[in-house]
Amino acid sequence: MSITERAPAKVNLFLHVGERRADGFHPLQSLAVFTGAGDELRAEAAPALSLTLEGPFAKGLAAESDNLVLRAARALAAKAGILFGAALTLSKHLPVASGIGGGSADAAAALRALKKLWRLEIEDAALLDIAAALGSDIPVCLPSASAYMEGRGEILTPVAVPRLPILLVNPSVAVPTREVFATLKDRCGTGMALPRGGFADAAALLAFLAATRNDLEAPARALQPAIGGVLEMLAALPGALLARMSGSGATCFALFADEASCARGALALQAANPGWWVEPSLIR
Repeated sequence: MSITERAPAKVNLFLHVGERRADGFHPLQSLAVFTGAGDELRAEAAPALSLTLEGPFAKGLAAESDNLVLRAARALAAKAGILFGAALTLSKHLPVASGIGGGSADAAAALRALKKLWRLEIEDAALLDIAAALGSDIPVCLPSASAYMEGRGEILTPVAVPRLPILLVNPSVAVPTREVFATLKDRCGTGMALPRGGFADAAALLAFLAATRNDLEAPARALQPAIGGVLEMLAALPGALLARMSGSGATCFALFADEASCARGALALQAANPGWWVEPSLIR
């Protein structure tokens, strides 16, 4: 038996951060959406747990002795009280540690796939508890559906978002998340009243996003000035509606009015910057 799960990229359309809590986590408010771009995880029945890495960004994970996918698998097995194994194969198409939830999406995909492979009768709430214990981004990646994130990321409210074209760009630079938070000074906090129910069209979404920002963008740009260059180029592309950084970077994105403009922008950026990861997609 073989189960395959997609692990779509998560994009923070905005991200507001509060002061660090006593438990070491930062409270946040964010609107997370998911795209057609992503990794893929395959799970097959096996006597023991194993993980094989493949794909264009597999080398970025090769040095990890305890991948988050394996930690998720072990946590699920422990919760369910089972001794089953699985042969996991992760096809890595998203850049590693790039602000679009790649590792978190992979772990969430492992939880979904193994629940099916092992035929577990585990409640969604219990699965969310496992996800939250593994990482703040993993709960929202379990359903991989647009949602407001609050708390440290585990409080989720589904929200309807228009299916807009989105261009993801990573300039192939590393931005350590810990350093970004360490240099964060100016923040919006988490007191913003979030509209409920969703956005009827692109105009409504953009009007809301105009009053938001990514608090981590400024410190990330200070650490890696290349991010600023990416954002300037994205904003200048014909048809671009909004350009912003996702998460703690360095992946940036632009929302577009139509798929043709998004595709043309991707071709232009890739031609001018062959070392960059450039991926046109759609909000799911």
